[in-house]
Parts: sequence; C-alpha cells; structure tokens
Amino acid sequence: MTEPRRPIVEMPLRVRYHECDGQGIVFNAHYLAYVDMCAFEAEKALFGSHDEFLAHRVDVVVAEANLKFRAPARYDEELVVSQYLNHLGTTSLIFDFEIHRGETLVQAANVRYVFIDPATLRPTPPPDAVRKVYAALLED
Repeated sequence: MTEPRRPIVEMPLRVRYHECDGQGIVFNAHYLAYVDMCAFEAEKALFGSHDEFLAHRVDVVVAEANLKFRAPARYDEELVVSQYLNHLGTTSLIFDFEIHRGETLVQAANVRYVFIDPATLRPTPPPDAVRKVYAALLED
C-alpha cells in the first residue's frame, strides 16, 4: 500500500469577507494568493526565511500555474493549504497545492517555478545546497 505523501507545510487560514465575490464565494484569484502565501511558508520551513533562501544567490519565479476548482469556499470558513514537491528539474521545480475545508478538497493547483539568478533574472540551476534541500523531499 502506498503511503500518503507528506506535505512540506500545512497553512491554516480563515476566509476574509473581502475575498468573497457577489455570489458569496471566494473570488477565484484569491486561491492563487493562498497558494503563494503557502509557498512562502514552505520556504521558511525549508530555509529559515526568504532572506536566507536569497542568500544562496538564487530566487524563483512562477512560470506556469494550473488551478482546479472543486468546491466553493465562503466567508469565515477555515481552510488548510498544503504544499507538496512534485518534480525537481535542472532549472525548475513543480509543486502541487491542495486547499481543504475539513475533508473536502476545495481547490488543487500545480505550479511550476523557475530558478533564476536575482541579478540577471535569467534561469539558472540552483546551487547544490538548495538542490539538496528539495531533493531530500522527493526521497521521503
């Protein structure tokens, strides 16, 4: 039997009133903001802080994002955003995100990030120390 994958982080959040649209549900663009917030929490968990990650002379930018909406979320509901490493490439990595309300999957996302040199903003392979942190997640 396959073990369920372990998230890098699980970030709880409560839907705020201003995130809801006229239909009373979370406006779709906010889900990507939730994913982005979770990505920074994962970076903190893995490297200590965003500044400590940048100290490796590398950064990441979003190259592609795919969101699948499964169920609506509404004002004041408690959600949990989970992040999983899906793939580690030469100059990119892919994360899966899931947003749950209790046992209900509300939204799933797949986001590809590209490692860049912060000075040139050009794609670059991550330093070995960064690659090792991410590679260890795939071994779990």
